[in-house]
Amino acid sequence: MEKIRIGIIGCGSIAKHRHMPEYHANSGTIIAAVCDIAEDRLQGFAELYHAKAYTDYKELLADADVDAVSVCTPNYLHAPISIASLNAGKHVLCEKPMATSKEEALEMIEAAHKNGKKLMVAHNQRFVPSHKKAKELIEKGEAGKIYSFRTAFGHGGPEGWSADGKESWFFKKDQAFIGAMGDLGVHKTDLLRYVLGEEFAEVGAFVETSAKKNADVDDTAVCILKTESGVIGTLAASWSYVSKEDNSTIIYGEKAILRLEDDPVNSLIVQFANGDTVKYELGGIQTNDEGGQKSSGVINHFVDCIVNDQEPAIPGSEGMKSLEVILAALESSETKQIVKIN
Repeated sequence: MEKIRIGIIGCGSIAKHRHMPEYHANSGTIIAAVCDIAEDRLQGFAELYHAKAYTDYKELLADADVDAVSVCTPNYLHAPISIASLNAGKHVLCEKPMATSKEEALEMIEAAHKNGKKLMVAHNQRFVPSHKKAKELIEKGEAGKIYSFRTAFGHGGPEGWSADGKESWFFKKDQAFIGAMGDLGVHKTDLLRYVLGEEFAEVGAFVETSAKKNADVDDTAVCILKTESGVIGTLAASWSYVSKEDNSTIIYGEKAILRLEDDPVNSLIVQFANGDTVKYELGGIQTNDEGGQKSSGVINHFVDCIVNDQEPAIPGSEGMKSLEVILAALESSETKQIVKIN
């Protein structure tokens, strides 16, 4: 079978550590083209993967050799580049947050539909073994009625991870649009929607810039969320956690408490009301520190969807619903009101 020819648009850290090595490791794909405005960075990756090099994404999209693209640019470019790619007849895997507004997200979904192409948002938390197992247990009724939850995603900030360090676009509102809430918080809204199996109806939030001197976006946020059925909980997203990363979620149910990624060894611990405890060693969550040896699952799923002509697990509509929770949190912080999500 012909290999799917991939174009990578944006050659920063997420492309370097996740997209490129995972496409390279996938037997069904070949990295055919790479694109970045930083020529020195671009040439290094073009040589490494024997790919064509472009400094203008529109030229890459005009390349008939490219079947699908990963959009790994600063956030403000996600929607325009994804839409242009879909209109050019390419399948699109877009980094999160998928867009900077609901309107942009809807335009992306429409472009995918109109052109008959796949649009997937790279929400990798759905592929984490402990998260999949927790969803399965909740669906089976093992935890009974769910009452509440708390989830956190925090680390020391993008300067330790981004290709540009302290000068990173992550800190610039005109390019990032949103800080820790868009970088980390949107992962957790997506995870909670997935694990709980329902939508959020109301959000209240405090969103601050307290830790980063060079930032005009949020670096620390705490949200209170309520689902349509009345499950309530908190979500913390932060670039101000100076020790090891926190990526944990705890779900409190009638029959059990589920602790996800809360223990260094057991990625899922279920504490039942009757006193029993079940521990699952499912392999940890992928972290950025590992240099991406551990597959995120995102790339392989995207490729499978193209090969088998299936709808991705996280299509544009799912990415948009997770984005809407974040947008509501921003609105709540600004207006000092609880915001309803339609």
